[in-house]
Amino acid sequence: QVQLVESGGGLVQAGGSLRLSCAASGSIFSINTMGWYRQTPGKQRELVAAITSGGRTNYADSVKGRFTISRDNAKNTVYLQMNSLKPEDTAVYYCNVDQGPADEYWGQGTQVTVSS
Repeated sequence: QVQLVESGGGLVQAGGSLRLSCAASGSIFSINTMGWYRQTPGKQRELVAAITSGGRTNYADSVKGRFTISRDNAKNTVYLQMNSLKPEDTAVYYCNVDQGPADEYWGQGTQVTVSS
């Protein structure tokens, strides 16, 4: 089992910045993908950004150039630096660790609210 603890959400004005963190513990493999998803009421959860243990990144088009995902493998922690935030970035953000089939985990979610 893997436990994920998220932090860093909150309320910010448009144009501001926030940094999300997610610390993983438990049965963490050295090879995995860590990422951030977000969800708003009535919509499906969508990928925001992901990073492999080798450092390869993938971003949603809507956040490219504004968000940066990074990870510290020694600490099993993934970060999401969010700059130039927009009201449409408002959502619950979920941390995700994918270690293969039937071995995927989610955090409890952290609210990010961007006021206009």
